[in-house]
Amino acid sequence: MDQKVRERDRGDRSAEWFVPTFGPQKFRIMMGLLFLPYTAMVLAFCVIGSMLADPIHWDRVFSIVGIYFLGLGVAAHALDALGGKGDKPWGSVFTRPQLWGMALTALALAYLIAIYFMVLYVPWLSFVAILEGFFVFAYNLEWFHGRFHTDKWFAFSWGFLPVLAGYIMQTNRVSTEACVFGLSMALFSAVEIKASRPYKALRKRSSTLKENEKDLMARYEAILKSISLGVILLAVGFSIWRIFH
Repeated sequence: MDQKVRERDRGDRSAEWFVPTFGPQKFRIMMGLLFLPYTAMVLAFCVIGSMLADPIHWDRVFSIVGIYFLGLGVAAHALDALGGKGDKPWGSVFTRPQLWGMALTALALAYLIAIYFMVLYVPWLSFVAILEGFFVFAYNLEWFHGRFHTDKWFAFSWGFLPVLAGYIMQTNRVSTEACVFGLSMALFSAVEIKASRPYKALRKRSSTLKENEKDLMARYEAILKSISLGVILLAVGFSIWRIFH
């Protein structure tokens, strides 16, 4: 815990609330790099979209979750660490070649799974695959002068599209209800990113924060914890309801 306090005092992101306090540094940084609570939110969006279908193909539910875990949880976050314009929020534990290798390997695996389903069952998934493939680079590497690195595009790419992907994976079509659910999850994503940006700014200078700023940072952290857990529980509850009804 003393190590965690030292990291917090110097604004190190390895002191984030979602980074484990146990294990070697490389393990802790890897867990931080995955942004597990936020990744789990996106996986929950995929599940919610899947649960709108009838019948439900559970193998496809697990597959779309795996695709997004690899594509977002691993690849997008590794690219985000590469696209920081000199800012290394996770330090130098992972080198640039390691991060590139991590990102490209995860993306290749994600697309291999997706292509299998697109060829055999759900060709409409290719629509989402193309868009997400664009955003995973354009957003995280801040292509086009950061034009797509905005809160609105974040909400669209990691809120709206995952719901649509989950539904398309089940049905090979788009529906009004899936779009409405996608819009609602996009708004949750917007709240998350709106709270995350000022929280990160405060975290970077945590050693010099005044008391009222520390209280503000704690409020942002509470918002982030609540919204991530709330969305995850919504997906779990929705899944349980579909299993038993």
